[in-house]
Amino acid sequence: MKNQFLFATALVGASSAVIAQKPMDGMSMPAGSSQKSTKPVGQLTDAVIQRIDTAQGEIVLKHGDIPNLGMPAMTMAFEADTATLKRVKAGEKVRFHAEIMNGKPTLTHIEAAR
Repeated sequence: MKNQFLFATALVGASSAVIAQKPMDGMSMPAGSSQKSTKPVGQLTDAVIQRIDTAQGEIVLKHGDIPNLGMPAMTMAFEADTATLKRVKAGEKVRFHAEIMNGKPTLTHIEAAR
């Protein structure tokens, strides 16, 4: 009986670890990769650039709903590469796509709003 209890406890612990490693619904979380996604861009979200911080590698966007991340409209920071940060300016209206990469919201595409 004691062995069955220990086995059941170990099984539950192992299955919990597997479940904890799965991405949240609708979120892409590449394991150990900081590279940008090679997937198609997908749905774009409208935003206005609030602030750019090249030293921190982030851009702050006031954005609409982000369906693929399950996020409502808000103002928040996203990680972005230096080349992207250098080609945009605060106050610009843009459309963007983001994914969760290494556990952080990361800009994977940005373009001027039409």
